[in-house]
Amino acid sequence: MTQPSPETIRTPKTRIACDGTGDGLADAALGHPRVWLEIDPDAGFADCGYCDRRFILIGGVADKS
Repeated sequence: MTQPSPETIRTPKTRIACDGTGDGLADAALGHPRVWLEIDPDAGFADCGYCDRRFILIGGVADKS
């Protein structure tokens, strides 16, 4: 059984950046190194390996909203 991600962010883009701060305005020391993630259209989501945020492609197979 998989555990839910700590935070889920819906996005219209398949390529996103995550730095762990959430808004891009916070001090980078509070987050993690910026990583670029690519959402696989077949999965419909990508998880950040640092902070476990889940990025869901809007309208994709993982988008339940």
